[in-house]
Amino acid sequence: MSSAGRVRKFLVVIDKTPECKVALRYAARRAQHTGGRVTLLAAAAPPDFQQWRGVEEIMEDEAHAEAEALLHNAAKVVNELAGILPELVILQGRTVECVGRLLKEDQDISILVLAAGTGKEGPGPLVAMFAGGLQAIPVTIVPGTLNEAAIDAIA
Repeated sequence: MSSAGRVRKFLVVIDKTPECKVALRYAARRAQHTGGRVTLLAAAAPPDFQQWRGVEEIMEDEAHAEAEALLHNAAKVVNELAGILPELVILQGRTVECVGRLLKEDQDISILVLAAGTGKEGPGPLVAMFAGGLQAIPVTIVPGTLNEAAIDAIA
């Protein structure tokens, strides 16, 4: 529980990146240790292709199905690690836009948990966005290089 007496709700963005697993584990363990909840967000990115409406709809359906599969796999991990049934959210759009929209819509989210990318490309677009000053809520940035034991120890 936070000092305001409400249950902390940890938001994790679910995607195919390796650092997603780090953020997911940290949030699950942190929620477990603090009596919090976990919300998992997957963005179903719109297709860049809009020539034929039928093809566009098929691509949107495929993006939604992929986001749903990612969320269900992540929810299973949270449940196995922490015994928590997370809230699952799929929003249509680019990831950065979806995070901003969800933060505006769900005032119960207390902390956004991100893991920094470990590649040459830098920390990742979400980490860069929130580290650059666009902070609607507190953000926990977990080093993407941590192993499971290290994550469990700090969460």
